[in-house]
Order: sequence, then structure tokens, then C-alpha cells
Amino acid sequence: MKRIFAIILILIFGFSYSQENQQIYTFPKVKSSITMPVRIPLAEVSKMVNASVKDLIFEDNSYTDNNDDQFKIKVWKTRPIRLVGDVNKKIFIEVPLKIWAEKGIGTLGVYTYQQTTFETVMYFVASMDFKTNWTVATNTKPNGFKWVVKPVLDFGKIKIPITGLVEKSLVKQQAEFCKTIDAQMASQLNFQQYAVLAWNSFSQPFKISDEYETWLKITPVNVNINPLKFYGDAIDTTIGIDIFSETYTGVKPEASQPVRTAMNFSFVPLLNESFVLQTTANIPFSEAAEIAEKTFLNKEFDVRGSKVKINDINVYGEGYRIVIEAQTEGYVNGKSFISGIPVYDKTKKKIVLSQTKFKLKTTNIIQKTASVMFQGKIVKMIEDEYGIPTSDMEVSSQKSIEEAFNKEYYKGLKMNGKVFKLEPSDILVNNSGLTAVIDIQAGLRLMLNAF
Repeated sequence: MKRIFAIILILIFGFSYSQENQQIYTFPKVKSSITMPVRIPLAEVSKMVNASVKDLIFEDNSYTDNNDDQFKIKVWKTRPIRLVGDVNKKIFIEVPLKIWAEKGIGTLGVYTYQQTTFETVMYFVASMDFKTNWTVATNTKPNGFKWVVKPVLDFGKIKIPITGLVEKSLVKQQAEFCKTIDAQMASQLNFQQYAVLAWNSFSQPFKISDEYETWLKITPVNVNINPLKFYGDAIDTTIGIDIFSETYTGVKPEASQPVRTAMNFSFVPLLNESFVLQTTANIPFSEAAEIAEKTFLNKEFDVRGSKVKINDINVYGEGYRIVIEAQTEGYVNGKSFISGIPVYDKTKKKIVLSQTKFKLKTTNIIQKTASVMFQGKIVKMIEDEYGIPTSDMEVSSQKSIEEAFNKEYYKGLKMNGKVFKLEPSDILVNNSGLTAVIDIQAGLRLMLNAF
């Protein structure tokens, strides 16, 4: 039980991830949330209670104690203690018992002893309070008995019921047993030390994409928990971790500083289930040029009834702009330079050029005069037809993220995540190509598969 809750807290306090090459873009801290449904099987709590309670629960081996009552008793647990949840946030505890009793009948120090064995079921009811400092407090109270067969001493012609004597001992022992249950619960379910261990053991960022050498560091800010829900066989809750996700490219970021105490959590009725992060993908100019070649190389178009043919084309960066350099022949012989700011077109799902500028380099003065019409033709053609498709990049990024979000990082605890929306936002120009900054909205849950 301790081990399982340690695993749960490991993920709460130390979950760190990652993805991209050299840091050419400063990513913002993005506030997100991770949710983790947790089910605590009452069978596991029962195992813990049974382990702490010996089979021989109580014995009184003296005839002369309790005002010389001439009574001995031994109480055993016959079967494992059973716990059942209730929708009113109570746990009913059932303890099956076998009882041996011996009673002396007589006067003036002369007694005849008779023994008997019988069975009963002892009941308790406990309320559970999960404290915000990761401790659990229970308040267990007696809830009566159920006699399978009432205890009777058989002296032949005389049958003496001893239910009252037995119940007097059991009531006293039942009160002590409540204290035992509460003490064991408090001891076994104190998770503060595991929360600290988890935080400090998993403060390192993790890489989730070797291709783009990107690191995602997740820092917990607040921990929220839904109120406990009680069912017949389990107690359910959902843990929500408010976090900051920070993306780093190239160099692995520094680990978080160790802590000595874990943050307290808060109870909230509804949890935020949106997980937001950013990642990047690179598009080299060689790929951008290849797309331009496939689209425009050897393409012909009319200007004033004459043909213009594109016989060479190249793509490169200049500041924050992409430049398409097109060599033409025919009506216009020369080099055209069409530059624009790369942006993401949601409709086309392509990176296209915006705020285009045109420049023509030619030695023919007549062609310079006719360049206005030529400019309109070639610029419109490039604006309409040139675009770098992002579908493959988006599919690849989604696959990489979801592979990282659907793994069993710790035995019995599997991460389950799905990307709901993935879209390039900023398109950055660098010396070797373009870097697309991709905004990702996802749902991330931590699933406890086995206790």
C-alpha cells in the first residue's frame, strides 16, 4: 500500500518531460494541468488492516479478575476482516470472530467449570478524512454484534446463558480495537515522506524527441483533489496538478531544487483537464527549395501575350523573411526576388508568404518598364501556389507527443494522453531554414492500473 501511494506521488510531484536543437526561440511558461484518477480498492485497505491485527485478538486467562468473575475468554479472528464502502462516506468493517469461554459455577471457593465455543460477527463504522498535508485520519466507532449462535454453558440440566458476560468483554475490546484501526491507518497512510521523495527524485527534465532535441520541463505549482467518493468496493478521487510547462531546445535545462516538505493540496469540486505545451519542428531551406522547384521550375506564364519561363529557382532566408529567387527567360530575362514573412495558413494547412515584396534584377531597360505587369503576375502566382505543407510535420509531432504521453513509466502507473489540437503559431527564420513553433492542447491523465 505504501509503495503504491509512493508511485502515485512520484507522478504528482515530479513529472517532467521533453522535445528540440539550439535555442533560437525563448518559450514562455505555459500554465497547464494534469489529472490523475485514483481508485483505492478497499480490499487493499483490508489487507493492511488484517496485517496489523493478529489472529488472537483478545484473551483473559484469569478466573479472579473483574471482581472474581470466574470467567476466562479467548477471541480469534476466523476470517479476514472485510471493508465495505458507503455512499455517505463511511466504511463498514466486519470482523468475524470465534470465541472460547469458560465459566465457573459454585460457592465458597468450590466451582464447577464448563467451557463453550461459539461465533459472532463484530461490526464497526469508520469515517475517513484525507488531510491536506497528505495524512489520513480515520474515526472508527463500534457498530454492534451479530450472534451466529448465542453463548450458553451446558451443565446438563442447567443451561446458563453467558451472552452478557461475553458482550461485556467484547464491548471493552471493541473500543480498544477502534483505537488500533485508527492508529494503523494514521501510521500506514502518512504520505508526506513519499511526496518529498517523489519530488526530489523526479525533478529532472526528460527528452521526448531525439529528432528535434527538445526538452519539456514540468514544474508543479498547486495540487488539487476532488472530494473522496465512496463505493462498495473502492474509494475514488481525482488528483489535479496545476503545472508550468517550459520547452527548451538543444541544451538540457537545470533540474529543480530539492525540497524538504511537500506542498499541501486543496479540495476542489471541478478540476481543469487542459494540458498545454509548445514544441518546435524544423524545415530546412533545402526542403523549402524542393517544394518551390516542384511547383514552379519550367513553369510558363503569359505577360502581354508573350511567354515567360522560370528556368531556375531557389529559397533562402534574409532576416525574418523568406526569399524566393526565380530566374526567368523569354519576355523577361533576369532574376526576380519575392520575399515575404512566413505565416501559417489554417485553411491551406501550409506555411505561406505574407506582406510580400518584389525586386527585379535585369539589364534590359525596356523590361524594367514592363516589370509592373510581370511583378503582378509572378507575385500573385507565388502567393497563391507556393506553400510548405505542415500536415506531415503536424502528424509527426502529434505521434511523438502521444507516444511519450502513453507509456508506463512506473510499474502499475501508466500515463494516458491524447492531443486534441496541434497547430503552428509562430514561424521563425534562421540560417538553415524555418522553425515552426507548435501550440499543443492535450489531455493528460495518469492511470493507476494495479495496486
